[in-house]
Amino acid sequence: MPGFEAIGQEELHQIAEVFEVGGGILFRHGFEKLRGNSYKVREFENAFANQFGVQDSLAVSSGTAALRVALASLGIGHGDEVVTQSFTFVATVEAIVESGATPVITEIDETLNMDPQDLRRKITEKTKAIIPVHMLGTPAAMEEILSIAEEFSIPVIEDTAWGCGGKYRDRFLGTLGDVGCFSFDFAKTITTGEGGMVIAKQPAILEKAMAWHDHGHENNPSVPRWEDTRSSSGFNFRMSELQGAVGIAQLRKLDGIVTRQREVHASLSTELKRVRGLEIRKVPDGSSPSCDALVFQAPSTAAAKAVRKVLLEESLGSTKILPEAISWHFAGSWNHIDSLIRRNGALHRAFPRSLEILQKSVALPISIKDKFEAHSKIAEAIAKVLN
Repeated sequence: MPGFEAIGQEELHQIAEVFEVGGGILFRHGFEKLRGNSYKVREFENAFANQFGVQDSLAVSSGTAALRVALASLGIGHGDEVVTQSFTFVATVEAIVESGATPVITEIDETLNMDPQDLRRKITEKTKAIIPVHMLGTPAAMEEILSIAEEFSIPVIEDTAWGCGGKYRDRFLGTLGDVGCFSFDFAKTITTGEGGMVIAKQPAILEKAMAWHDHGHENNPSVPRWEDTRSSSGFNFRMSELQGAVGIAQLRKLDGIVTRQREVHASLSTELKRVRGLEIRKVPDGSSPSCDALVFQAPSTAAAKAVRKVLLEESLGSTKILPEAISWHFAGSWNHIDSLIRRNGALHRAFPRSLEILQKSVALPISIKDKFEAHSKIAEAIAKVLN
């Protein structure tokens, strides 16, 4: 959650350049004679691609837009099925629904991410994509998921909204699947206020994404933009120059942010391991979470709620998403999405294993401004409830 905690003069300097150097041109394309060769969104994209070791990247208006653009770039639409997990933000399923496809939901395992065994059960001849989500910075079991995807020749879209900067087997999250999607909203690891990024293994997929996010514009260099070529329709999910400017400054802080998050997570984890009655979230072997939050299992739903209550009462901060905001992050709560109900019936009974895990889970937010001496007090407060 610390992107907004790291905002400072560097972001202000980049924004000032949009006006002082770039002539106040806030649109990412065109106006060449007015903008002083200042292209902040393109600079951000180039820097992001370099940071993550990919050929190119595409900045978009939000993490939700990134998912929608990714689905469009793979040609997914009506009659198709897309498999994702029960614990995610509602945007993951919204993007599938908006593409015209049917969302298919798997249970989660002890990592609180996609259960590979249930993934295999949910695949049909209509399955056209798999979207694992690296929830709260912990990687999904990508080796197993990618193996199943390869077996059935299904592309994988990584929802890396919470995992920016995390790694799995020494590879950045978002770079393991066919397409990687990132979010830069105000509570993510790095932020542009709103915003997102798309990367892809195959240049042809990213080319389709670039056109689709810009009404089908192919940005053909041989013609002016108003005469641009196009081969498909699209939508407007462009990022503005102001967002790109902030992204440049934030990206330069990513390594430091993730390093600090891991330090805070390690300190808090050390204290919590002394508390009887809780079990810290499982992490896949060989992975390096971005450590957006520390998640643990309490013995019961009542205990999880009691932990949140005591932390608030003793002014030790609050929890994050779990247990208080499960309704926005659990598919079993989304009774407003008709396609989920048509497929699963009564949603509150549709994903029992996930519900059992989530109702006992507590997520403590990780702040880069945390003071380590407070961690023992947090552990003591939790111990009062559990012991």
